[in-house]
Amino acid sequence: MERGRERDGGEQVAGPERGAGGLRLRREIGLWSGVSLIVGSMVGSGIFMSPQGILVYMGSPGASLVVWAACGLLATLSALCFAELGALVPESGGEYAYILHTFGSLPAFLVIYTFVLVGRPASIAAIALSFAEYAVAPFYPSCSALPQAVLKGMAVTCILLLLAVNCWSSRLATQLNDVCTVAKVFSLLVIVAGGVVVLGQGRGRPEALLSAFHNTTQQTGHISMAFYQGLWCFDGWNTLNYVLEELKNPQQNLVWALMIAIPLVTGLYILVNISYLLVLSPNEILSTDAMAVSWGNQVLGAWAWLVPLAVALSTFGSAHGTFFSGSRVCYVAAREGHMPQLLSMVHARRLTPTPALAFTTAATLVLVIPGNFSNIVNFFSFLAWVTYGTTVSCLLYLRMKKKNLPRPYKVPTAVPVVVLLASLYLVLAPIIDHPQMEFLYVFLFLLSGFLVYFLFVYFQHQPKCLQTATLHLQLLLEVAPATKNID
Repeated sequence: MERGRERDGGEQVAGPERGAGGLRLRREIGLWSGVSLIVGSMVGSGIFMSPQGILVYMGSPGASLVVWAACGLLATLSALCFAELGALVPESGGEYAYILHTFGSLPAFLVIYTFVLVGRPASIAAIALSFAEYAVAPFYPSCSALPQAVLKGMAVTCILLLLAVNCWSSRLATQLNDVCTVAKVFSLLVIVAGGVVVLGQGRGRPEALLSAFHNTTQQTGHISMAFYQGLWCFDGWNTLNYVLEELKNPQQNLVWALMIAIPLVTGLYILVNISYLLVLSPNEILSTDAMAVSWGNQVLGAWAWLVPLAVALSTFGSAHGTFFSGSRVCYVAAREGHMPQLLSMVHARRLTPTPALAFTTAATLVLVIPGNFSNIVNFFSFLAWVTYGTTVSCLLYLRMKKKNLPRPYKVPTAVPVVVLLASLYLVLAPIIDHPQMEFLYVFLFLLSGFLVYFLFVYFQHQPKCLQTATLHLQLLLEVAPATKNID
């Protein structure tokens, strides 16, 4: 690795510096493709699996709906903060880029260390496992527990297919995402419409909504874990910040895409949950791991097979959006010297970040083997909100230290303050209320990041074999160094 670029006191913000020629990633993402990328990344496995987890932690249907609405509001406020940061630092990389330009090299490295090695691969692995569950279920109609070897084999196939598409063409990857997004929004609308039809026919279960808040929990730890499950379904609201250098007219399209996509998803999620509650009893919801399939069996009858197909397509699209954005963060980190140089290169003809895509694939496959959906959700959500809180603090820091910076877009100061307080609650509440070994593992993992940083980045220790491997892989993969695309 090369040493990360020095910032003047860790406070400089990206200026007009541009690469003098060289390869660049193309700007292939317009406004509606940006909306599609956000919606496609957000709507995946969570809405079909997490309602059960939220209901378990909150104890009542009404409280679970409040959590869904609150998660949508928090995602919207967070996205507003990220939109301002995206205008100040017009580079790909999301949280990593903003922390790097505000607080300097070491904090940014710790972010990328957790993100590239655990956070993003864990997210992709969880979604791929959900895709496998719904894709395989129709072939095992009488099995209560699907074969783990088959599930993980299907998840691996999904990940390798995503690798092939993204290596071939960024435009093809964007078009695939658009198709998947249309299909998943349509499937959610079908669930909403089905709930309306059931209610109109008098076959609904309104009793769950009439006693909506009975048995609601008062434990802060349970509430925070419910938010983890809900926010997992909204994960992806910041996807466009990861690929900002590939977005057309980013100063305008970033804000518009965020304000269209997140309210749309929030509204759909609330309506879908109401449909679930009208068709399924709370006991039925708690006893199934495939809620959408149970809903389809009761509402669609002979056409129930369409539900697992729609859910499989939805989760595939979400995995694709997460894979697409995650590989770009890996690429940006390598460009800044925080990852091996090879990962900052792009294919000479196709202009895709092939090495970063391959690395993201390898890290994801490692996590698929022992994967458990619930554990992955909680582990990733904890890491994510540590990072989000740190990123929002960048905005507050720049407000105080760099008051005169030109800001094409600015949110009220109360917005980042609310998001920062919510992040602190989500991080601290489960640790205080119900300490678990997983949180200790996160802390030890972060400590290991300090050792890696000082050995490979600060002291620039680079084994000779790594340099030789980089040269040979560069020739084999037909890749070359790229420059920033911040026109």
